[in-house]
Amino acid sequence: MIIAKPLSIKQPEAAALIREMRSHVGLTQEQLAGHLGVTYSTLNRWENQRGKPSPMAIQKIEAMLEQMGDRGQELLAQYTSK
Repeated sequence: MIIAKPLSIKQPEAAALIREMRSHVGLTQEQLAGHLGVTYSTLNRWENQRGKPSPMAIQKIEAMLEQMGDRGQELLAQYTSK
């Protein structure tokens, strides 16, 4: 069994990645929070650089990006380092 290395992302990049991903898929903060299993206020803190997603949330964000196809892969490459 191969275990994928978790994304390595710093807070400013996490905020920008989440905001751009959310914008690309056309979701509000509240809607994306629901998809990720967090509250609106948690997602808002991430986007405003007052908090960083947990490792589990980062895995969910990565899964959503992978579902976005090429654009998701571009965002992953732009904002993260594996």
